[in-house]
Amino acid sequence: MTGAAVCVFCGARTGDDPAHLDAAEALLAAGGQVVRLESEDQMDAVTGLSGSGPAYVFHMIECLARAGEAQGLAPDLAMQLAQATVAGAGALAEAADETPAKLRENVTSPNGTTQAGLEVLMNEREGLTELMRRTVAAAAARSRDLGA
Repeated sequence: MTGAAVCVFCGARTGDDPAHLDAAEALLAAGGQVVRLESEDQMDAVTGLSGSGPAYVFHMIECLARAGEAQGLAPDLAMQLAQATVAGAGALAEAADETPAKLRENVTSPNGTTQAGLEVLMNEREGLTELMRRTVAAAAARSRDLGA
């Protein structure tokens, strides 16, 4: 257990007492970060993004490690590097005052190796942005189906 979870909640009825919601938020905050949604309709999107998100990141670690292996690294070393890279980048993204976009720009040298890799990831039709949009949409749609 890492203690890094985020608890998301909302008042299900428009007449919910704000004091009750504040009390609920204070109780939940004892376990970590708390986000109060404006509408219960947002919960499926939260499920698709944050609820299912750890599996997406774990798969990304698997993919990074396999890509490292494909470039000649030993499997154990590739996995070690992939895990440390994701953990370090995640910790920095959470702690930094800069946006993830700014952090990305900060570590990208013009015409360098990172830029070459980002050109693949940032391809409008086939890159990571479109893939993640479809991934979260599929999970959110399934959440809606299960809640119906």
